[in-house]
Amino acid sequence: MNQLILDVQGIVHPNSSKTHISYQFHLGSHVGKLRIHFAYEPKNLEDREISKSMILKSIHKYTEPNQSERLQAKWESFLPLKNLITLSVDDPERHRGAGHRHDPEQLLVISELEASPGFISGKLPAGLWNVTLSLHAIVTESCRYTMHIHQEEA
Repeated sequence: MNQLILDVQGIVHPNSSKTHISYQFHLGSHVGKLRIHFAYEPKNLEDREISKSMILKSIHKYTEPNQSERLQAKWESFLPLKNLITLSVDDPERHRGAGHRHDPEQLLVISELEASPGFISGKLPAGLWNVTLSLHAIVTESCRYTMHIHQEEA
């Protein structure tokens, strides 16, 4: 039996960059597999002028003055600017892994016998689980995300 156990959506903004959002859900016994479908959009900042402004400000902030001019001349090499949200999973007993992928749509699996790359397979203990979204960079005016978690009985 396939059962939806968490269904969330949200909108984040640039001031959310470098923060985390956590969701908790309860797993009962006899769960054989978790399927996590996570997606966000847009991936890229399409506005060239806004991108240029952000890139030039970052070059000024993060580089030495003697390198700044050279990098400013090739600002276009940093395009496109991208939103990046990743997720990690913790069960009641331990960290189960992290999916630091750049794909804006992901299907992740955790079960006793298999797990998506970056995650740990093994028994799925009953109790309170945690999924953390890490908002590494939000460069668009807003970014929408959805996450659906299904459990399958063993």
